Amino acid sequence: MNKKYSLGLMSGTSADGVTITLTQNSPFKTLRTKTYKYSAELQKKLINARNLKAAELSELNFETGKVYAACVKKFLAEFKINKKDIFAAGCHGQTITHNPYAKTPNTMQIGEPAFLAAMGLKVVCSFRAKDMALGGQGAPLMPFFDEYIFGRGKPKIMLNIGGVANISVAGRGVKTFGFDTGPGNSLIDTVVQNFTAGKKSFDNSGRLAAAGNIDERTLGAMLKNKYFQMRPPKSLDRNAFEENFIKQFFPDITEENINDVVAVLTMFTARTIALGVQKFVLPKYKISEIIVSGGGAFNKTLLKSISQCLPDIKISLSGDYGIDVMAKESAAFALMAKLALEGKINHCPRATGASAKTILGSICL
Repeated sequence: MNKKYSLGLMSGTSADGVTITLTQNSPFKTLRTKTYKYSAELQKKLINARNLKAAELSELNFETGKVYAACVKKFLAEFKINKKDIFAAGCHGQTITHNPYAKTPNTMQIGEPAFLAAMGLKVVCSFRAKDMALGGQGAPLMPFFDEYIFGRGKPKIMLNIGGVANISVAGRGVKTFGFDTGPGNSLIDTVVQNFTAGKKSFDNSGRLAAAGNIDERTLGAMLKNKYFQMRPPKSLDRNAFEENFIKQFFPDITEENINDVVAVLTMFTARTIALGVQKFVLPKYKISEIIVSGGGAFNKTLLKSISQCLPDIKISLSGDYGIDVMAKESAAFALMAKLALEGKINHCPRATGASAKTILGSICL
């Protein structure tokens, strides 16, 4: 391979920006990562995109694709990278809706890849669709990457906390698998954004949660949601736990109770992660370490809560293993794009329920 690098673009369910990662192709490793924040207007449009009419959604698809291209141009210039050295660009796109339990299971990511292709890049996109065509849920896709990176070592749990939280289990003697455990940052972010009228978009370091008290009765009622008892493979759309879910348990959020609400939601996220580990991982495998990535890795209260729920398991960060906590998903799509262009498998069907291994992604030249 003459071209040294690949790019990965990831815009998570929080819809707050696009993370771009540069990876070295051989041997594979992450080199540079940067997140480019969206404007408040674009973030709002993306979060509410599922309610748009077809013409509006089409326009937003192109608007988002133009933003991706502009951010890639900035990234290449900032880190002095020649685009001629880029072998592949993996563009996940922005998930607008994800419906694995619909009569016709479906998923949609937007962010028109032709704008990147027009720059002269070979783009791989639409990674989830073929998995669903093979009977899978289209998510989670990270277990393939986790097996590629961690599959030869001691068995570990890899936890990515984005808008939705998902885990992978990989290592020697493990048949790699994974699933969405439940909400990640989405409930906390939504409450903070709504309460501050958009002035704040998340609970910085978990400070609000740390100052609040947890109502165990409310928390217990929230944990009765049937999703947490479902066996993997299973996956979630961000909107599965959103405004209606919040209003059901917290009809009135005020200055007096905001800390308590965020505290409950933070512990809820931690408990659902722990429940997934205890119910579907530890009965099969003895594992002593969880490696955390994603925006939730910056929430100290959330990490402390996860540790309290799983006291016998060490909590590490992906950065301890050379992968920036914000780079994992974008790095994964860089790798998956590279493999797709080489005609190699980039898929872990045990995590999604697909009927066979395949090469995921559509190529846009």
